[in-house]
Amino acid sequence: MQTIPVSSLPLGDVINEIAKAFHTESTEKFDEYSLQLPDCVGQGSIKGINFEGGLGIIQYNCTFEEDTEIQFIVNSVHPLKFIYVIEGTLHHRFEGEKTIHIVHKFQNTIVASSDNHGHILNFKKGVKTSIFSLEINREKFISKSHFFREDVDPEIKKIFQDHKAEIPFYYEGDYSLKMADIFKKIEDFNERDFLYKFFMQSVAYRTLVYQISQFLDDRRDENHRSVLRRSEIEKIVDAANYIKNNLVTYRSLPCLTTLTGLNSSKLQEGFKHLFNKTVNQYVYNMRIELAKELLMNTDDSISEIVYKVGLSSKSYFSKIFKNEYGVQPSSFRKTKKQ
Repeated sequence: MQTIPVSSLPLGDVINEIAKAFHTESTEKFDEYSLQLPDCVGQGSIKGINFEGGLGIIQYNCTFEEDTEIQFIVNSVHPLKFIYVIEGTLHHRFEGEKTIHIVHKFQNTIVASSDNHGHILNFKKGVKTSIFSLEINREKFISKSHFFREDVDPEIKKIFQDHKAEIPFYYEGDYSLKMADIFKKIEDFNERDFLYKFFMQSVAYRTLVYQISQFLDDRRDENHRSVLRRSEIEKIVDAANYIKNNLVTYRSLPCLTTLTGLNSSKLQEGFKHLFNKTVNQYVYNMRIELAKELLMNTDDSISEIVYKVGLSSKSYFSKIFKNEYGVQPSSFRKTKKQ
C-alpha cells in the first residue's frame, strides 16, 4: 500500500503536496488546483478549490493501481468535512484510532476530528472511486456568517461552533436526491472560465443547506422523514411499475407505502422528480394512456376498457377521456379506425 502524508492547508497547498508525492505537477485555473494521476499511480484526478468564508471543495475521481492511503496530519485544527461517495467505497478513520468507517456509494458522512488529530482516507486498488468533500474552516465560517441565530438547532450550532475541535463528531447516512442532482450538475457544467468558480461556490452553499436539512431529517421518526435519499430512488421505480402493472386493483397511496416502505411525502417527492407528476397524476396518466391504446388496438367494449384501466364508472371514464382528447371514447375509436 502506498501512503501519502499531507501536512498542508489550505486546499491549494494540499493538492500541490499530493502532486509532489505522486511525482507529477499540479495546475491552477481560476483558483482551482488540480492534478492528473500519472499512469504508474492510476487514472483520474484530484481537484481542490477554496472560497471566502472558510468553505472549500475537494473532489477525488481516482482509480489507483494499488491500495492508497492519504493521511491528512497537519498539526492544526482540521476542517469539518461533509464527504459524499458518488462511486466506489471510501474507508475513513481518525488519526490515532483503529476504528474504520466504511462509506459506500450513495452514502455520506460528516466528520470532525478532535484536537489536532487528522483524517485518514483509504482508496482500494482498482476500484473507481468518486468522492466529493465540502471542507469547512469553522473559525473562519462562524466569523463571517450570520448562520448562528438563536433559532438554529442546538446540535448543528454545537458542531459548527466547536472551532477549537474539542469534541470529535461522526455522522453517516444516505445522501439526498437533491445532492445527487448537484453532482449531476457538476458533471454537466462545461464552462471553465470565471463562471466556474461562481458555480462551484454556489455548489458549496447548496451542499451546506441540503446536508443540514438531511441531518435534521434523519433525527426525526422514520415515518415523518421527508428528504428522499438517492438510494431510495429504485423504490420509486418499483412503485411506478407496480401501478403500471396493477391498474385494475390499484386504489390509493397506502398500498405503495406498504410496498416500498417509504412514507407519502417521499413517494410524492420521488414521483415529482422522476415523472414531474404527483402519484395521482401518474395513475391518471397511466389509465388514460392504456385506454387510448385499447381503443385503438382492440375490439374491447367500453365497459371492458373501463375495467381494465381500473375504473368503475363509464360516465366518469368518458368525462376524463373527453377532457384529455376532446372527444368521447367511442368517437375516438371510430375516427382512428377510419
